[in-house]
Amino acid sequence: MTQHDTEERLRRSWQLANLLDGIWTIPFTPWKVGIDALLGLLPVAGDFLSALLALGIVWQAHKLGAPKSVKIKMLANIGLDFLLGSVPVIGDIADVAFRKNQRNAALLEKWVK
Repeated sequence: MTQHDTEERLRRSWQLANLLDGIWTIPFTPWKVGIDALLGLLPVAGDFLSALLALGIVWQAHKLGAPKSVKIKMLANIGLDFLLGSVPVIGDIADVAFRKNQRNAALLEKWVK
């Protein structure tokens, strides 16, 4: 895999992470929300769909040849967010605060560098 391919996969991972975790700023606050937080408002199906979308970053890690340990940490972040999301109100707060996708993109970037 070339350096350009690696950079492109990292760029895609960050794009997806930012779309899901922080594309919009909540007015008059420093907090950002993304599609993940909006999906979290839908009981069960929203958290499931959010987890499926988050697997896109794990897929990029797999295509880059990341070790199992990195992918397991990423899957653990997704699983934890899914479990927290199943709890009313706490799940909605966790979607804004935990930012599993940005954590996973950072894990991938750290492994690449």
